[in-house]
Amino acid sequence: MTTPPQAIRIAGEVLDALADGAPVLALESTILTHGLPRPRNLETALESEQLVRDAGVVPATIGVIDGEPVVGLSRNGIERLCTAEGVVKASVRDLPIARARRLDAGTTVAATAWLAHRAGIRVMSTGGLGGVHRGASETFDESADLPTLAGTPITLVSAGVKSILDIGATLERLETLNIPVVGYRTNRYPGFTVADSGHSLEYRIETPAEAAALAHARDELGLASAVLVANPVDAAKQLDPALHDRVLAEALAAASAAGVTGHDLTPFLLDFVQRATGGRSLEVNLEVYRGNVALGAEIARAVAA
Repeated sequence: MTTPPQAIRIAGEVLDALADGAPVLALESTILTHGLPRPRNLETALESEQLVRDAGVVPATIGVIDGEPVVGLSRNGIERLCTAEGVVKASVRDLPIARARRLDAGTTVAATAWLAHRAGIRVMSTGGLGGVHRGASETFDESADLPTLAGTPITLVSAGVKSILDIGATLERLETLNIPVVGYRTNRYPGFTVADSGHSLEYRIETPAEAAALAHARDELGLASAVLVANPVDAAKQLDPALHDRVLAEALAAASAAGVTGHDLTPFLLDFVQRATGGRSLEVNLEVYRGNVALGAEIARAVAA
């Protein structure tokens, strides 16, 4: 177990589990603070933690409270992030700013993975990753998730990258950054709310034990990158691919017409898609997240074993 910086607070339950070699699963908090409407965000947070506990794993939802990064938020901490006004979104670069200004913040995939690794947690679940944005050849707009994961040895379960991004370019960047990507029972890379993004994967695994073996092999080689497990949503529960493609094209056109770019683009597109699908994309998003949390708990048990 690594020794985390004193500025990071780790819940006693998480510390005890890590000391005993018991399974722990890290969960991000920007899905709660910026990805879901109230009160669904709090409901989802509590349901997810219970899902993890029911699997015999200790949940560690990660966020920032009054400037202090917390690994293993209490119920009060979760409620605060889900209901308070002025909660910001923090990637790794934002953590010192949040600390200096004593801000409350939801942590992105990058910040959550970084904090989880510093605490000694080996497995994390999220919904969809950040990646390379469309038009990045001109804007250089790329999520900090990618370079952070290149230097953070954690096993991360996601449903691919958000489909509003340039998925092909993201996969190329993951290869360049030497980040292994494996499909869970699939050779097709998922597209978040759709099961198949149209891109193939060279490698696949069939069981949580295989994911644990892959992480162990990475550690034996002394490599520093994350291992990404791409877990597609059940095809029967995905957003209809034809509807997805049509609405996404409309969302991109609307963003261009409104001049929305940079940091504001992703929330604009996700909100547009949610409204245009009558809330269906939100329900699929929740289905995606539940599936990734369930698989992450299984992999955490396998890693601990």
